[in-house]
Amino acid sequence: MTYGLDIREDGALDLLSLGALIHRLDPGVIPFRKASECRIHVSGGEFNVAANLADCFRLRTGIATAMADYPIGALIRERVRAMGVKAFYKHFEHNGVDGPNMATVYSDRGYGVRPPVVFYNRASEAGALLKPGDFDWDGIFADGVRWFHSGGIFAALSETTGELIIEAMQAAQAAGAVTSFDLNYRGKLWGVWGGQDRAVSVLSRIVEHVDVIVGNEEDLQMGLGIPGPEITAESELDPSIFVGMIDRVIGKYPDVKVVATTLREVHSTNRHGWGAVAWIDGETYVSPTCELPVYDRVGGGDGFASGLFYGLLTGEPEEEALRLGWAHGALLTSFPGDTTMATVEQVRAFAEGGSARIQR
Repeated sequence: MTYGLDIREDGALDLLSLGALIHRLDPGVIPFRKASECRIHVSGGEFNVAANLADCFRLRTGIATAMADYPIGALIRERVRAMGVKAFYKHFEHNGVDGPNMATVYSDRGYGVRPPVVFYNRASEAGALLKPGDFDWDGIFADGVRWFHSGGIFAALSETTGELIIEAMQAAQAAGAVTSFDLNYRGKLWGVWGGQDRAVSVLSRIVEHVDVIVGNEEDLQMGLGIPGPEITAESELDPSIFVGMIDRVIGKYPDVKVVATTLREVHSTNRHGWGAVAWIDGETYVSPTCELPVYDRVGGGDGFASGLFYGLLTGEPEEEALRLGWAHGALLTSFPGDTTMATVEQVRAFAEGGSARIQR
């Protein structure tokens, strides 16, 4: 047993995620009220981890998710295939008028002193309709899954999605998979149907089945109700506040073996200080810090999680696994969109102290 985790050596899939697929409209640095065109990025916090592990790190991954059968769904399916992720879809027929839909996220990139702006249209979302019983977990896990992952964004979509996560976590544990959960607390999403109290109730029940937690101090406080320091508007590169909360997390959830997060200090929209910290089986590891020129910050946290999981799945030393997450998250902010365009060679080079000098 390594890292306190019992990671199986083989399986048809290295990682399976459960979550909702969305498409994000991105007008770049132009605010939406002045935009005349947008890029379309296929995303979803849980999907991003599977996509990054498949495309950059060359692992075998899958996604269990909802799919609405209409042209936007077809666009999303094509991008899922392009990233090399095996899909397990619960299909919903679109009625041609009002759904069920694949959710839309609107996010401009901001610039300089102007922060990014994010808002949603998740009305009649197919993903929110998912419920226990929608997937044949025995069949999905039959050929072996090494790691199962889900997250708090999906849990926040409806009264049934959290219950589905618990069902899937129990099936994953029975099949011998490591389980991970990115808390990803989103006040806007929880505010629609119960607020923070409901979030704590749902997420706490999920985390009872989790081996690996990804989340910062705010996620731990707002999502799990773990007492901590007053939350400030900007992240800090000093890991002491996060580390100081670990005893409380483990006291409440003694089966958790890994807790990890990024550390971000926002100087401006396009310049961040960047670091990461992980508590792994009783020991704390801290990454280097660097100054990032940020092209698009969306997906950096998922980039960190996927790099960290890759390190753990491939048996890297704890500090190296953390560095791989830190490096991949940093590289991801240099690309447009929510999923990776990096190679594993680039990630390893940056993790080992590489620079931006031209490669000839």
